[in-house]
Amino acid sequence: MADGGFDLAQSRREKAERDAAARERAFSIPIEQIDVTDPELWINDTHWPYFERLRKEAPIHRCETNEEVGPYWSVTRFDDIMAIDTNHQVFSSDAHLGGITLRDFDDDFILPMFIAMDPPKHDVQRKTVSPVVSPASLMQLEPIIRERAAGLLDSLPVGETFDWVDRISIELTTQMLATLFDFPFHDRRKLTRWSDVATAPLGMGIIDTEDQRRAELLECLEYFTGLWNERVNAPPTNNLISLLAHGESTKDMSPMEYLGNLVLLIVGGNDTTRNTMTGSVLALNQNPEQYDKLRANPALIPSMVSETIRWQTPLAHMRRTALVDHEIGGQTIRKGDKVAMWYVSGNRDETAIENPDAYIIDRERPRHHMSFGFGIHRCVGNRLAEMQLRVVWEEILKRFPTIEVVSEPKRVPSSFVKGYESLMVRIPAKNPA
Repeated sequence: MADGGFDLAQSRREKAERDAAARERAFSIPIEQIDVTDPELWINDTHWPYFERLRKEAPIHRCETNEEVGPYWSVTRFDDIMAIDTNHQVFSSDAHLGGITLRDFDDDFILPMFIAMDPPKHDVQRKTVSPVVSPASLMQLEPIIRERAAGLLDSLPVGETFDWVDRISIELTTQMLATLFDFPFHDRRKLTRWSDVATAPLGMGIIDTEDQRRAELLECLEYFTGLWNERVNAPPTNNLISLLAHGESTKDMSPMEYLGNLVLLIVGGNDTTRNTMTGSVLALNQNPEQYDKLRANPALIPSMVSETIRWQTPLAHMRRTALVDHEIGGQTIRKGDKVAMWYVSGNRDETAIENPDAYIIDRERPRHHMSFGFGIHRCVGNRLAEMQLRVVWEEILKRFPTIEVVSEPKRVPSSFVKGYESLMVRIPAKNPA
């Protein structure tokens, strides 16, 4: 019996029952009825058997039943996803065709961003912001990350229950994001809010209407326009707004393109790292033998970080739009069709990754995963994300013998951002001085 009367064993039994019921349904309903975007599957973490069935029986699967986003293809095997992700001549990311999520932009509120562009424009805009995550920049950022992580970890209560998501995952990643933008530190939680608003499904606790999403994102644009005007009239410096304001390919961006790139950088720098940071605590608790292995050998931290990024897959899918008719896996995808590359499924593909459902922190090839994407759209900040997670765990192991998860996490109701709203934990004790 854990803190506050919570029965962890009972919770695990209930989860096992949910998983068994989900598996039975996933393999019994007609396959054409499978819609893996159903928020309930993500809230309850019961999407796994549906993807398992699709990989086995229909790795290129068309869903016709989703009224919100319309018909779409699901691509669920590792090699097929990689083939589409690296073929931008056939499969487009262009915002004007729908961008990177299955939900299309409204015609009067399209947000171009470099991840939602095709070459050559994608390439020059991506190159504009890449200096902020160059090896030299990462060397300068590491001691900042370490100092902040140490301060936050030292502030945590011992023997009390608290929300790891709010106290550590959100706070650390939002502080880092504020640094990358050189954003006013006292307003940094605005970045968290805008990130949530940009990706939240309607009616699930964040926003209720598209008008609300639009209004809050326009507030984001207004705030950042003030920062742009400051930076464009000052000498160039190595922060994201200054790089955009002075970059040859970005200095004449329209307001909506500026907002699109802001949303991309905020979500990319916030949601992904914060959800993997939470996922690492959860995964080690669910796999205590791996936690023992990590404590016995802290040199495994980099490998553990990569394994967690695979195991978590913080962005479950990316969407592409077919530019021409194209055959793959015996199916013909027609020009204009929506295609979802399910990274979360590719990372559990038995044909590409050995024992993929297991969490193994000393895998032979821990960086063999698709959480960062492939090709020209591979995550520009992947090394920064890995560094943040590595530093946090180096500091955790210095301080705490264990971090105990005391209840099931509350998961984000989204098939795009695969993350956590809360994870209640307790630290029983500190390491001896």
